[in-house]
Amino acid sequence: MAPALLITHGMIGKDDELKDRIQARKHAMQAKLSELKADSRSEAAETRDKIKRSLDELEDSVKEGWDDMSESVRAKLNRWLDRNP
Repeated sequence: MAPALLITHGMIGKDDELKDRIQARKHAMQAKLSELKADSRSEAAETRDKIKRSLDELEDSVKEGWDDMSESVRAKLNRWLDRNP
């Protein structure tokens, strides 16, 4: 019985880690977006737009929620993390 619990715990832990990494990156991007709102330069506007698009992409990826994520959603979220360092 213990091995089954370890396997289940491992899967839950993997999804929890992904969620934590996504949320940390999202909060950092939202903080950067807030900083850029006060900047009127065109470069800042371009960066704001890029961040907004990326956050919209993230929201679209997790619109079904964090429970019972498919492998394709996990892969999409990991690619999102890779594109948004």
